[in-house]
Formats: sequence, C-alpha cells, structure tokens
Amino acid sequence: MRETHIPYGAYWSTPFARWQGAFSHLHPLQFAAHVAKGELKRRNIDPKRFDFGILGITVPSVGSFYGLPWVTGMIGAANVGGPTVNQACATSARCLQMASQEVADEGADCALVVTADKCSNGPHLYYPNPGGPGGTGVHEDCVLDNFNNDPFAHCAMINTAENVAKKFGVTTAQQHEVKLRRYEQYQDACAGDHAFQKRYMVLPFEVPDPRFKKTVKTLAGDEGIHPTTAEGLAGLKPVLPEGSVTFGGQTHPADGNSAVVVTTREKARELSANPKIEIRLLGYGLARAEVAHMPYAPIPAAKRALERAGLSIKDIDAVKTHNPFAVNDIVFARETGFDLMKMNNYGCSLIWGHPQGPTGLRSIIELIEELALRGGGRGLFTGCAAGDSAMAAVLDVRDAT
Repeated sequence: MRETHIPYGAYWSTPFARWQGAFSHLHPLQFAAHVAKGELKRRNIDPKRFDFGILGITVPSVGSFYGLPWVTGMIGAANVGGPTVNQACATSARCLQMASQEVADEGADCALVVTADKCSNGPHLYYPNPGGPGGTGVHEDCVLDNFNNDPFAHCAMINTAENVAKKFGVTTAQQHEVKLRRYEQYQDACAGDHAFQKRYMVLPFEVPDPRFKKTVKTLAGDEGIHPTTAEGLAGLKPVLPEGSVTFGGQTHPADGNSAVVVTTREKARELSANPKIEIRLLGYGLARAEVAHMPYAPIPAAKRALERAGLSIKDIDAVKTHNPFAVNDIVFARETGFDLMKMNNYGCSLIWGHPQGPTGLRSIIELIEELALRGGGRGLFTGCAAGDSAMAAVLDVRDAT
C-alpha cells in the first residue's frame, strides 16, 4: 500500500457562522463549490487533476441527493465521481480515512475531500405512512429533533454529557475553567489580524448572494463567537435540573464548509505550497461508547488510531478535539494523560461552533498548521458523534527528505 499525504496548503475552510447568521441564505453545496473554485484557482490547482472525490454532509438540502458529482461538476471536475458520506460529526475524519484508503489502494491518485453543512433553516421532513391512523405519517425537524432525541439511547445529546460528567465527577466549575482556556487559545488564532487563521482561510471573507453574483456582507472572521469571562460563566445555571452543563460549557450550531486534498507523496510535493513540508496520514480509529455516553467515545477511538499508527499518546505533540461539551476534553485528558490545557491550541468547536460535516476537517487543518509552526511533529484529532460514536485520525508533519 502507498503512503498517503496532504500537500501543505492544499486545504481551506470558510469562517464558521452561527446558524441563522451570515450564511443562512446560501445553499450549502453550491456555497462549498463556490469556495472550492476560488481556493483551487488561488493555489493554481487544476480541478481536472482530481480522479476521486468525497463529499461529507449531514443535513439534507435541495438536490443533495446528487451529492459529490454535483459538487465536482460545479467546480470544473465533471469527470470526477465518488461517494457522499454522513457520519454525523465524525463525517470529516471518515471522509479523510476513505480518501486515504482509495489513494493507498491505488484506486485513485489525487482525491478532493469537501465537507459542508448548514444547520440554519434545517429541513422539516414528513415521512408518509399508509398504516398510520387515517394514513397520516410522521415528521421531524432534521436538526433540532435529532439534537434532542437519540432514537436508540432515548435521550438528548446534552444528557450524554451529563452522564459522562456524573460518571467521572466533572463539575460545572471544571467545565467553565476549560471553556475559559479554550477561548483564550482561540484568541491566539485571532491575534495579529487573524494571522493564524489566514494561513488556511481567506479573510476578510466575502459572503455572496444566493446567485453567487455579488457580495452582500464581509466577515472579519468567525461569526457568533461569544466573549467569555469567568464572571459571565459564573452567572450561568445548568441547562438541565440538577445537571452540570451550562450553555457556556457547550458549543453552538453553525454553517460553513472545509476541504482538503489527499494524494500520493510525489503529487503532494507537486501541489504543495511549500514542498519542504511533508504531511503524512498515519492511522484512523472508530469507536462506540456505552449507550448515552457520547463524550467518552473519542478516547477509545484515539487509542485505536494511535495503535494503528504504531504510536502512543506520549508520541503525540498536539491534540485537537471536536468538543461539543467541555466534558469531552476533561475526561480525555484524565484517561490519556495528555495535558488538558495544551489541547486545542488556536481554537476548537467548543468556541467556533458546530456545522457538523466540516467541523472535524477544520480542526485537522488547524492541527496541521499548529505542527508546521512548531517545526513539525505528530498530531491527533479525535471527536465524538451521534450514536455514542467517534472517529480519530493521526498525522505527521515533518521536513521532506
């Protein structure tokens, strides 16, 4: 099997905008294609170089049945096919794993992974049921109803956080301490006029109209970030009676898209913005936790990814997590021994939000840039997903030899 690589700089992300915000009027797949066309042109990457693609999306939209082929067609790669993937908030890591496998097995030489979601204006779905009373069917709000009810665990996502917090004795104060640290780390990414974020994101970001003909708004960075203080957090009460998780200790729904190129070592050098930097994909892991304990799942997923990469947590220089709850990070640090306050440098979903499909990919992109800034090293991404599951990925950033 071949090694699989990401060309340095051959990835991007939009800012993330809180739902019902700056991106709420945009079709998520048309928006993702619009961004991809501009980003590929900026990097002088011809879309026709791709011979495989994967689209990650979790919230249906008009025409999304056509998935990846529609997206690649819109960006000028009408010859490229591939699957459309939905694994809730593990979608990004799963898409990366599938692209890596396709390239490693020589099924493709150069793959484009695009992830996109819009939590805004989530569809209201009606499912006909001829056997229902009077022939009536059932309905759901695709976003809100699935946040609030796992049909197998019979609870909301916040209940899974409370279950893990109770099991491990995690207090509200400890969660707020982590939230303050994560907000502080995010400020590092915004320093120097968003210098870190501009390594992979075009800022200021021009928000197009629905026809992608003109700019209707300009974003300086992520939209909907709440200034966080110890005093403000202290005034919050738990969301659930006798619970520990406040609104300050959890993330918010958002909209946006991210993408990354996966290819061979040789082609990565050709497409790299800096051929002296090599990004190798080392291993992946899937896990499912005890029922209704979603925030614990990233731990066994990370252990499996590390095992497949032939590494241990002591070999890891930087960790990024999808952390919809501060509880996730606290328990991960306790169980693995990784320094809680050194995880998630430069930002995480607890701060910049949760568009589901692209959430993990933005974290992986930031992980690459963090390692590049420190001169190289090994990185781990891990994050939970609906159904008490999780995906993890391990990568290595180093000087090319």
